[in-house]
Amino acid sequence: MAEIEQSVMARQALSRRIPDRLAIKQRTTAWQEQRNASDATVDWQFTTEEARVKLRRLYPKIDG
Repeated sequence: MAEIEQSVMARQALSRRIPDRLAIKQRTTAWQEQRNASDATVDWQFTTEEARVKLRRLYPKIDG
């Protein structure tokens, strides 16, 4: 999920040249506040079990 949010931020807030660190901080803070206010969610396209099949190495099955 963190990688998804990072990608969204890069496309929405950081898609053009930024002159300095202060501008980056201001832009990302404003983006974060807007994103949190909108209650943005991830629309998963597959179930946990399907993820375990596709991504066996990353999602090992835990017996419990």
